[in-house]
Amino acid sequence: MVVKLHNVSVRYITGDFKEIGIKEYIIRRLQGKYNIREFWAVDNVSFSLEKGDLCGIIGSNGAGKSTLLKVITGIMVPTKGHANVNGNIAALLELASGFDGDLTVKENTYLRGAMLGYTRAFMNEMYDQIIAFAELEEFQDRPFKQLSSGMKSRLAFSIACLVNPEILILDEVLSVGDGAFRKKSEAKMMEIIHSGVTTILVSHSLDQIRRMCNKVLWLDKGKQIAFGQTKELCDRYEEFLAKK
Repeated sequence: MVVKLHNVSVRYITGDFKEIGIKEYIIRRLQGKYNIREFWAVDNVSFSLEKGDLCGIIGSNGAGKSTLLKVITGIMVPTKGHANVNGNIAALLELASGFDGDLTVKENTYLRGAMLGYTRAFMNEMYDQIIAFAELEEFQDRPFKQLSSGMKSRLAFSIACLVNPEILILDEVLSVGDGAFRKKSEAKMMEIIHSGVTTILVSHSLDQIRRMCNKVLWLDKGKQIAFGQTKELCDRYEEFLAKK
């Protein structure tokens, strides 16, 4: 197994005194007005992926998709259960994360590569391919903050896909940018899949999930509704949406 989650749950606690300051915390406690509330963003999720699987995660906003991805990437530690992940990960969870707005496109490319654990020599070798794929040759010396959201997404996607990860995680990345780049990025994704990379894709586009994924995980309000084959689960999910 490349990715295996067993009874993973993530609890958020609201009402932490750090949000209001120690003085206000003490006053509220003395007045009996300080309450802690628990919220389970992910609740008892279990599934596994083999090498070369492309798993789509579906569910409405607040289903726990992004939180689950953070567990898989190691950004978050689950409150309960455990996640076993074998392989180096390239993850695009937030398009602007890991970039410095004041640095140039070129500088940010090397920065993101370093954050992913790649050497400068490797990034020197891959740099021209990354910029060409992102279609940013004319913007290499431009400050990153001057790029459009579509340009930023193209650069982030290009870096993640061209650094040869064993596990690729994409959160709504393929839905950003113009139609031409979406087709190009999907074609690159299929190339990656055929090379044996295990991929997890979060997308609100069921058509995209149907075209690209061989497995689907359906979440709703943090709970796992189902995990299985793409067509069956997408059909069930469409029926679920139609009834809402």
